[in-house]
Amino acid sequence: MSPSQHFHHRGKAISVVTTNESMVDLSKLYLGQRFASGAHSSLYYGIYKDQAVAVKIIRQPEDDENGVMVARLEKQFTREVTLLSRLYQRNVIKLVGACKKPPVFCIITEYLSGGSLRTFLHKLEHKPLCWPKLIAIALDIAQGMEYIHSQGVIHRDLKPENVLFDQDLCAKIADFGIACEEAYFDKLAEDPGTYRWMAPEMIKHKPYGHKVDVYSFGLVLWEMVTGTIPYEEMMPIQAAFAVVDKNLRPIIPSECPAAFRALIEQCWALHPEKRPEFWQIVKMLEQFELSLAQDGTLDHIASPTCHERKKQLVNWIQKLKPLQADCSGHKMMPKLRKKYSQG
Repeated sequence: MSPSQHFHHRGKAISVVTTNESMVDLSKLYLGQRFASGAHSSLYYGIYKDQAVAVKIIRQPEDDENGVMVARLEKQFTREVTLLSRLYQRNVIKLVGACKKPPVFCIITEYLSGGSLRTFLHKLEHKPLCWPKLIAIALDIAQGMEYIHSQGVIHRDLKPENVLFDQDLCAKIADFGIACEEAYFDKLAEDPGTYRWMAPEMIKHKPYGHKVDVYSFGLVLWEMVTGTIPYEEMMPIQAAFAVVDKNLRPIIPSECPAAFRALIEQCWALHPEKRPEFWQIVKMLEQFELSLAQDGTLDHIASPTCHERKKQLVNWIQKLKPLQADCSGHKMMPKLRKKYSQG
């Protein structure tokens, strides 16, 4: 399929949304089959300059008389490209380029052939992941989110559909359409998220911050343990009501190791200040990975089942104090500052 069918243009680069690095020469972009679609966008397999890519085509609706939807789609497009253009980390999807020619917008990213975490879990047919694989995937996601937060960005829609795998099963965070910069966004503005994974403060339109992503991560961990969608028996709006009105959470299986159960419960804690930071989560998951490698089990990790053990775990997490804040105001440990400063 020729790109001219979508953009009515052939030849050199057209108007670009962000930096010169994001320029797209449409004469070198070729679209293949569509592999996903939404209300206003479609995803295509493509080739750009001999590189396999995913091409997101966003089409403005023709029947939007008051222009509200057009404005929202353009805002999401600009926000996604702007944020992706400055995020460089192995667990974050890589932006290849973008172009804007109303009524059509185009975002080109690396093509991740492993599909989504949602598809991966669906193929398991409600069977739980083996622990080494589960911890490896969770660590990939947590490291990606740790980096995203260190750059002052909130994803706001972390869920299995937005976690993609490359051919080596390395997990990468994708879909930054409703992501935002924490320092500059309106905390009370209504933005679409996904109710099943949405933090209570966000559902209630109360002021919120980057800990909404930690809450969502707790639900993702639970899904990997159970192979089940959260609140599967409820409609999304019913689940949202139960979360804010009854403080409902999914039931964690009894066979889940106590240390991992404690991590899930901390992530989806009602109060954001009780949730750990992602750099702390990374530390915990690394400890879990080490325990699996040495003992083949997580059962030997200090079990926080009683009040005293749980207090010990919380104290251990709190001792992992970062030593300095980065330019975005997020605290980072020395190793992380060095890693991220290398770009």
